[in-house]
Amino acid sequence: QVHLVESGGGSAQAGGSLRLTCEASEFDYSSACMGWVRQGPGQEREGVAAICNSGRDTNYAGSVSGRFTISGVRSKDTIYLQMNNLKPEDSAMYFCATASSVPYWITRRWNNWGQGTQVTVSS
Repeated sequence: QVHLVESGGGSAQAGGSLRLTCEASEFDYSSACMGWVRQGPGQEREGVAAICNSGRDTNYAGSVSGRFTISGVRSKDTIYLQMNNLKPEDSAMYFCATASSVPYWITRRWNNWGQGTQVTVSS
């Protein structure tokens, strides 16, 4: 059974930075995707960023492109989300999640979830 554990959330001021980490067990993203999904209060879940196929492919939501960077250490089944130039609208619960492929990630067919870590950005 896939187990995902997030860490690194917290509070930041607008313009600041945070780094999220997700460690996976029993998951291999050499031919699948692992990434971050966020959900703010009263909002739908949004796929923020994913790293797929051992890092050969990445996918970003338009709202974070150019500000967030996803990376991974394949040997450790660990991924990171570096979030720079944070905005108050980035405030949300961030979940580590997996999907079987890039198309599955893009079409929101996530199949495993972590417990989530809260990110709060103040103006």
